[in-house]
Amino acid sequence: MNLQQEQRLWTKSFISLTVSYFLLFLCLQMLLSPFPSYVKEAFQPSDFAVSLVTSLFALSAVITRFVTAALLKKVHRNIILMAGLVIGSLSTIAYPHAGSMAAVLLLRIGFGIGFGMASTVMPTMVSQIIPPRRIGEGIGYFGLSNSLAMSIGPLIGLWMIGEYGFGSLSAWGAAAVAIIIPLLLVTRSIPPQPSKVQPVKEENRKQGEKRGLSGKLVLPAILNLLLSITYGGLVSFLALFGKEINVNQVGLFFLFNALTVVLVRPFSGRLFDSKGHKYVLIPGCLAGIGGLYLLSMTHSLPMLIGSALLYGVAYGSIQPTIQAWMLRESHPEAYGAVNSLFYNSIDLGIAIGAMLLGTIAAATSYGIMYRYASGFMVLFFVLYAMALLVRGDRTAMQKKLG
Repeated sequence: MNLQQEQRLWTKSFISLTVSYFLLFLCLQMLLSPFPSYVKEAFQPSDFAVSLVTSLFALSAVITRFVTAALLKKVHRNIILMAGLVIGSLSTIAYPHAGSMAAVLLLRIGFGIGFGMASTVMPTMVSQIIPPRRIGEGIGYFGLSNSLAMSIGPLIGLWMIGEYGFGSLSAWGAAAVAIIIPLLLVTRSIPPQPSKVQPVKEENRKQGEKRGLSGKLVLPAILNLLLSITYGGLVSFLALFGKEINVNQVGLFFLFNALTVVLVRPFSGRLFDSKGHKYVLIPGCLAGIGGLYLLSMTHSLPMLIGSALLYGVAYGSIQPTIQAWMLRESHPEAYGAVNSLFYNSIDLGIAIGAMLLGTIAAATSYGIMYRYASGFMVLFFVLYAMALLVRGDRTAMQKKLG
């Protein structure tokens, strides 16, 4: 019985935190894709200024996560979590009242701060309650909330801004974040704060912190960044790309992407647990290359849907596998720093993607831009293949010496 309890994944805490994480990312994704179009119409800024709507949010979230990882050692995590949710909700509800482009960008920075705080604390909590032997499966299901929000959020946002306007969209986004507070408090699903005083395990704690920042995490973080660069180009410019190619139902990309992510995520987590990351990352990367290249040539709805399905396979399999890989290489007491690194690589990639791919689009077209985006997945494949070859040579050498 005790062993079964230790291996139990679907606890009340896990379910409530997963739902809360979905709501947090739903707010982000509902506004992320429609925001550039709203700003373009409201303030008529340059393409570079439009890209700042996404990149400044992402960069502020990156910086905040570094600060939050340090604060978690000194400040109770529930305080950080609740403060982040309040800041995120208030920033979101204030968007329609911004009277200038500068005010919009300041609010985006404010949302990035709140989002960075909450999105660092919640994964850290979840990482500590998932049974170690089911880490890949657990992260796969928890991360499904993130990927599902990333997939259906833009679809909901594009529909809502078209039907009800940006003010209603902003209000619903703020409500999604605000609901998290009573949800966690009423269900009493926040796991207890780990004890700070553990003198017997002090040596293990130091070793864990070193592992959390070890060189083993550099490769998966870089791969995650490359994937996120492509996603930054999708959420920032897909609506404008739809206008360029005269496909009005461009939001369906996110719907079919979401369906694929839902199907792929649980399977990829189990495959990682049983076989390892290369059995997931290689086919996922190839699907990403194909999806983005097909998108670059898209001129009809069927081609758009095909690219969405391929990209959904890539995103739904690669991202949870990388997170589980990073956690498996780390000590549990370093999970806060590891999750911070993982999500920072996402936000930094989105920021780079919005600015870099936006610059390419301004000089060429959105179709050509997505062709360049597929090149980042080619680089992903090359780096990962080289790492596997180096690791294989090192293992063979060790066997000969041993």
